[in-house]
Amino acid sequence: MPRSRIAGMGKYLPNNVFTNNDLAQFMDTNDEWIQERTGIKERRYAHRTEETTATMGIEAATIAIERAGITAQDIDFIVFATLSPDYYFPGCGVLVQRALKMKEIGALDIRNQCSGFVYALSVADQFIKTGMYKNILVIGSEKHSFGLDFSTRGRNISVIFGDGAGAVVLQATDDSNRGILSTHLHSDGESAEILAMYNPGTHANHWGNYASFNDAEMADMFMSHAMIDKAENFPNMDGPSVFKKAVVKFPEVIMEALDANGYKSTDIDMLIPHQANLRISQFVQQKLGLKDEQVHNNIQQYGNTTAASVPIALCEAWEQGKIKEGNLVCLAAFGSGFTWASALIKW
Repeated sequence: MPRSRIAGMGKYLPNNVFTNNDLAQFMDTNDEWIQERTGIKERRYAHRTEETTATMGIEAATIAIERAGITAQDIDFIVFATLSPDYYFPGCGVLVQRALKMKEIGALDIRNQCSGFVYALSVADQFIKTGMYKNILVIGSEKHSFGLDFSTRGRNISVIFGDGAGAVVLQATDDSNRGILSTHLHSDGESAEILAMYNPGTHANHWGNYASFNDAEMADMFMSHAMIDKAENFPNMDGPSVFKKAVVKFPEVIMEALDANGYKSTDIDMLIPHQANLRISQFVQQKLGLKDEQVHNNIQQYGNTTAASVPIALCEAWEQGKIKEGNLVCLAAFGSGFTWASALIKW
C-alpha cells in the first residue's frame, strides 16, 4: 500500500494587521494582559466584504497546487476544514471547486474546529492509500473576525482569534522512507458546551441555557433579537477548563503517534502544534523535552486561526527552511468538541 505525501503547500494571511493596542480601542484590555495569557501580539483580519473563508482558502490552494507541479484540473477530491463557512450551507468545498474551475469532483467539508485540518488530512490520507484518488486538495481556512464580540463583554475570546488559510496537496508515494506514517483521531463530547457557539442552531433549548428567556423570546429559537441582545450568538468558552484538558490531551496524542511508529519525543525534528495558546504550546514542549528549534509557533503574529493554524504554521516552517527532507514532523491539535488529533510525517 502506498503512503501519502505532501506534494505542495500554500498559505494566505490577510493584509489587515490588528495589534493588541488596536483592540484596546474597542474593549477594556491591554497588550500586557493579552500577551501574558495567550502570547499573542497581533492577528490578521480579512476584509469585511471582499474576503471570505472560501476566497482565502482558494488563495492558499492556488499556491499549494502550483508548488505540487500540477493544475487545478488534476485535483480529484477536495477536503475543506472550517468552523466559519461562507454559508450555513452549502459548504466551502464546492465554492473552491467552482472558483478554480475544476472537474465535477467530490468535495467534503470537515467541521472539527481546531483539529479540523488534522482530521481532514487523515481522511485524505485514507483515500490516497486505497488508490481512490491521486491528487487531493486539503484546506483549512477561517474568517473569525466577522463573528466576534468586539466589546469588553467578549474580550476573553475576541483577543484570541485571527483569520487566514492554509492548504496542501496530497499525493501517493511508493517511497517507504517518506510520507504520512499514521494519524490518530479522538473525541470526548462530555463537555462540548464549554467551548461552543450556540446560535444559530437547531437545538431549540435542548443544549443551550435560556432560562432567562420568556415565551415570546423562545418562539424563534434559530435566531432572534433576544439572542442578539443577550450575546447568545457569539462563541462561548470556559478558558481554564479548556486549558486543563488541552495540556493533557496534546502530549498524549503526540506520544500515541510516536509510540505507534517506534519513535521517542526527542526524535521529532519539527512539532507543529495547533496555535491555540502559546502557554499551551510551551507546556507541551516542556513536557516532551523539546528544544525551541523543534517547535514552530506563530500565534504571536497570527492569533488562533483554528482549522487554518496547522497548515499555516506547517507551510511557514517549511518556507523558513525549518523542515527538510528526511525530517520527522508531527502535527497535533486540540479543540472544541472536544476533539484532538495528531499526524506523524516522514518528510
